[in-house]
Amino acid sequence: MSAGGKTCVVVGAGPAGIRAAQTLAAAGLVPVIVDEGARAGGQIYRRPPAGFTRPAELLYGSETAKAVALHATFDGLLAAGSIVHHPRSSVIGIADGRLQVLDDSGCRWLGYDHLILATGAMDRIMPVPGWENPGVYGLGAMQIALKAQGAALGRCIVLAGSGPLLTLLAMQLLKAGGEVAAVLDTAPMSQQLGGSPGLSARPIFALRGLAMRTRLAGRYHAGVRLDRIEADSRGPVAVLWRDASGRERRLACDAIGLGWHLRAETRLADLAGCDFAYDETWRQWLPRADAMGRARPGVYLAGDGLRILGADGAEITGRLAAAACLQDLGLPAPDSAADLYRLRRLARFARGIARAFPWPAERAPELPDETVICRCEGVTAAALRAAVDFGGGEVNRVKSLGRVGMGRCQGRYCELAAAELVAAQAGYGNAREAGRLRGQAPVRPAPIASLLQDATDDR
Repeated sequence: MSAGGKTCVVVGAGPAGIRAAQTLAAAGLVPVIVDEGARAGGQIYRRPPAGFTRPAELLYGSETAKAVALHATFDGLLAAGSIVHHPRSSVIGIADGRLQVLDDSGCRWLGYDHLILATGAMDRIMPVPGWENPGVYGLGAMQIALKAQGAALGRCIVLAGSGPLLTLLAMQLLKAGGEVAAVLDTAPMSQQLGGSPGLSARPIFALRGLAMRTRLAGRYHAGVRLDRIEADSRGPVAVLWRDASGRERRLACDAIGLGWHLRAETRLADLAGCDFAYDETWRQWLPRADAMGRARPGVYLAGDGLRILGADGAEITGRLAAAACLQDLGLPAPDSAADLYRLRRLARFARGIARAFPWPAERAPELPDETVICRCEGVTAAALRAAVDFGGGEVNRVKSLGRVGMGRCQGRYCELAAAELVAAQAGYGNAREAGRLRGQAPVRPAPIASLLQDATDDR
């Protein structure tokens, strides 16, 4: 608010949302920021509770300066009254130019004229037999616990999957005094080297990752195959895996973190009416937008919810989306040429990451029938295959028949793997042909009472 009475709302207070808010505020607007976190920062720069005693250097490592600068920027905007901040608030629906917002007091409707969605991303998971047991987490969940509470989720931890977060989290846990038994990377070393041309776009970042890998020494194993997670009533007891030579291994542990880089959080973009296209690089459906983040009239996208470019890319796309919003409002906007140039370089680096640490799509068709694909609903690979055989190979049809994606997470954890399995069972050549799950409100679990009450209407 306020450019001719227009209301600008930013959803998300991570790097993209903070830079978008800063750009709008610099133009004289007072944007409204809605964020699920208690304090701004997002996932990568997540802030602990007030009074937390661990220094920023231990929380953010080499990214400390960036994290502290972003936090200071947001706090300064808030102290100056340049933004309106709604923390601990989830947008669970969008309709008719209004956001349905859930907070501790219940639901309310928040109107907007221009909307910037900076919803970020989350772990991308390939199911492993036994992953449904307690004590098996996403890498992001382990990182949240470490940053927000200084807690390592387990006494003997195995991290498995692929992507930069795998080694980063391992180093963060070790620095915090956690015990990391092994880091199991499903990407073969030859595959990782194949991504080098793209990774050369950010040589310092790539070398930093290599240095972390070196410090992990014998804990790190590349080109592995994850066979099964053994568990008892208390959680994991071991991981069964095969090394790059095919030799079977068994590793004792009491907690496991899984993750294959990221999947974009796009549910709100779907409800906002954005168009989608299947991205072959990341093997997932991503919303369409122009170079500035315009997705449709009055709706702009920024951060990993648009393009998976990491924290630096999120800051850039946040500024670009806000600049586009200002242009569309007829207000002076900053020159975006330098940001657009940097964005192209980051996109080349991201393609290198995707090539070096690929999503193991080939594993989905090989999963045993008893493997749980949807943890929320307990849907197995066998049930998914039966639903495809009965009703055809379209994921929404399979969802209606077999309940995959109907649980609390609405398919956030299972959709990508389920689509790969559905496509394989249907005889398709690509998961794109299986389609994508349609978004629907509420996009987050909400108390029934909050949905039944007469929601207040704010502007």
